[in-house]
Amino acid sequence: MPSRPIKHIKPILLVFVLLLVACGQQNRQVQTTDTVVDDYGRTVVVPAQPQRVVSLSPAVTEIIFALGAQDLLVGRTDFCVYPDAAAEIPSIGGISNLNIESILALKPDLVISGSMVGKKVTDQMDAMGTPMVCVIEKPKFEALFDNITAIGKLVGKEHEADSLNQVLRCELRNLREADAIAESLPNSTHSTQAAVPSIYYVVGFGEGGNFTAGGNTFINDIIRMAGGRNIAEGIEGWSYSLEALMKEDPDFIIVRREDSAAFCDMKPYNRLSAVKNGHVIGIVSGTLDLQVPRNIDAILYLRKRMNNK
Repeated sequence: MPSRPIKHIKPILLVFVLLLVACGQQNRQVQTTDTVVDDYGRTVVVPAQPQRVVSLSPAVTEIIFALGAQDLLVGRTDFCVYPDAAAEIPSIGGISNLNIESILALKPDLVISGSMVGKKVTDQMDAMGTPMVCVIEKPKFEALFDNITAIGKLVGKEHEADSLNQVLRCELRNLREADAIAESLPNSTHSTQAAVPSIYYVVGFGEGGNFTAGGNTFINDIIRMAGGRNIAEGIEGWSYSLEALMKEDPDFIIVRREDSAAFCDMKPYNRLSAVKNGHVIGIVSGTLDLQVPRNIDAILYLRKRMNNK
């Protein structure tokens, strides 16, 4: 008689086990994806632990390397050239003329874009079944920390992102403390407005027009933290008149290192006091014009060059 109930229990146990397995699979499915809201306000379902990432932004690529997640990268753009190891990653070409087929051929499970990629392209990628998240450069320097946090979350490096932000904030805090000490010293010139050098940052020059970073840019914040005053801080956007530049005649010119010689040799820029006095600072591309951890290097470098005038 006891054998009959046992026979009836076996199917019940089997059903129970199958239910547990199904629940476990459902939980794993929930855990394998995440939902984020990107900088275009789009809600995107992304893999919680991506394995194949394509970066469409030099800033994103640099931050991914800084977080130690470079092994996830299977694609980049021609402009993603820092660090040097980025050159080993296959390129999908330019940014303004993105080749979506080339991106899809890499079979990414996540694409991260930046400021140069419009919402239309991101929506096209979503429609093709590949999640694409946009992390753009923002007007204030402090947004660098937010971008590092956002990218860290996307690539499964949240702890590393927190650590990197702590290091960067510590370096900034040391700079501010050094300034405070300098201002407290007798006969200090730091506290006088006249001691603050005027700065012009060259984005574009020549026949195509004159372009710089206005007051609503993180570059303006970097110039200020380096101890300078951006002569274009009163404008929004990037266009600046040649007449205003010649009239302001700034103490220092900041220009990409590869453009420095051409700028100094071209009329009428060669008449500027900064050019005549050897106060043109050639800066490494990416350290100032991208919102990346190397912005700290830019601040330190500019401070050094301006103090050694």
